[in-house]
Amino acid sequence: MNLIIRLFITAIVAFLLTKILPGVHFDSFSSAVIFAIVMGILNLVVKPILSLFSLPLTIITLGFFSLVINAVIILIADYFIDSMHVDGFWWAFIFGIVLSVITSLANSIFSED
Repeated sequence: MNLIIRLFITAIVAFLLTKILPGVHFDSFSSAVIFAIVMGILNLVVKPILSLFSLPLTIITLGFFSLVINAVIILIADYFIDSMHVDGFWWAFIFGIVLSVITSLANSIFSED
């Protein structure tokens, strides 16, 4: 149940962010739900591989390179989802940072603990 709530929160935040950020677009709210599911799968499968290969660069940049990995994951999700459009790397980078911060805050508010 907690997973469904977290995916729904991510979908809501992502959909609302597209209203604020002009470089990221969803065709509908159902696209945002699909985005949340795809991001969950990519974070489970692809992100650990990218993090492992980029570990030296992440250490050198004191962890800031993980933001770049997050933007790459968003661009990969954009590639798989036809109803989502990201206008470039920097929009994915900004979207990823804002999405992470707001989703973390919302998840801490709505957590069952």
